[in-house]
Amino acid sequence: MELLKQRILSEGRALSGHVLLVDSFLNHQVDVNLMKAVGEEFARRFANAGVTRIVTIEASGIAPATMTALAMNVPMVIMKKAVSSILSEGILQREVFSFTRNAPYLLTLKARFVRPDDKVLFIDDFLANGEAAFGAIALIEQASARVAGVGTVIAKAFQPGMRKLREAGYRVEALAPVSRMGEGFIEFE
Repeated sequence: MELLKQRILSEGRALSGHVLLVDSFLNHQVDVNLMKAVGEEFARRFANAGVTRIVTIEASGIAPATMTALAMNVPMVIMKKAVSSILSEGILQREVFSFTRNAPYLLTLKARFVRPDDKVLFIDDFLANGEAAFGAIALIEQASARVAGVGTVIAKAFQPGMRKLREAGYRVEALAPVSRMGEGFIEFE
């Protein structure tokens, strides 16, 4: 997606070979018009996948997932990272290691919002090692739903997540697959 790549090049900053800062349009400040285009692109790419529900993980996945759900006219479900006292019944949980936080968290899905007849598209902001995606997929499948695919706004294609998901048989669509980056440069596949 050329528009997204241009925004990454003009406003994104590679702080190292593993950290890409895109806080001006994706996760601290959200460019809703860009996210609308992102959602429409995911909808186009997964148009024939039979998607009945979008699932994401709070918080940075919410904007692209919302726009994808809107473009596909299906419900969206948010998996929580923080344990909540009101989320105690009918929940599925799995420990996931966060690349960004460099620490584990407990991913939580309220099971009644993902039905056994659903075909779920998982949408996230970044794909690096694949831990969040595999955790989300495990919960979706534990809810007896099927995974239609994984859509990621930005994939660090030089890290193993995208390859591991594809090797496990999941369809992965990355709108901006980064092949290399370092302080002062970002390159796409």
